[in-house]
Amino acid sequence: MKVLVGVKRVVDANIKVRVKSDGSGVDTANVKMAMNPFCEIAVEQAVRMKEAGTVTEIVAVSVGAAQCQETLRTALAMGADRAILVETDQEVQPLAVAKVIKALCDKEKPGLVIMGKQAIDDDCNQTGQMLAALLGWPQACFVSKIEVNGDTAQITREIDGGLEKLSSKMPLVMTTDLRLNEPRYVTLPNIMKAKKKPLENVKPADLGVDVAPRLATLKVAEPPQRTAGVKVDDVAALVNKLKNEARVI
Repeated sequence: MKVLVGVKRVVDANIKVRVKSDGSGVDTANVKMAMNPFCEIAVEQAVRMKEAGTVTEIVAVSVGAAQCQETLRTALAMGADRAILVETDQEVQPLAVAKVIKALCDKEKPGLVIMGKQAIDDDCNQTGQMLAALLGWPQACFVSKIEVNGDTAQITREIDGGLEKLSSKMPLVMTTDLRLNEPRYVTLPNIMKAKKKPLENVKPADLGVDVAPRLATLKVAEPPQRTAGVKVDDVAALVNKLKNEARVI
């Protein structure tokens, strides 16, 4: 079975982001970038499935600027077999990414698509669901465990009330949750090997997809500063402040 894994290049999770002075977005100039943490989990799951003999080929896919090649090389170093970069300098939104990956699925014919449940930059949590709708495939979101037997997948996913168990026919679109696995450390020898693995570069137009943004960002602003807390003398004073100042009761 061939697996397609989506990966996204985002600001490193350990970096404190700064808003541009004009409020047009987040400042990414001279900022360390890395693979989206949920996408790392997706790549790790594909690699583990290949090690278990369930998967025969892993294709990592990214949509974005030329610098996304670095992120794809990381996926190759983790264990992906080859990579495809759909290069564009435009801002790509979830629907555009879903359309691009749908076109690649039509070409590559994978049996499974694994994606992170969301990206830590825009937090949209939409691409996997949109892709499943475009393909007409079943979807399993927030997956914390998956077992594939032939053309059937047994899935455990996290919901508000606990865990939900599903059975689904393949092909399938799944999005990964934090508790699915812990991504491996990328070693230097694997980084060197990744440089020799094939990385294909295509344009959205080659796939017949228009990635022009449908949404416009009006303004980005820092969250308001939190005010200092105060001490109260007794319960009556606390209730009074909650009722008359905070207005939460």
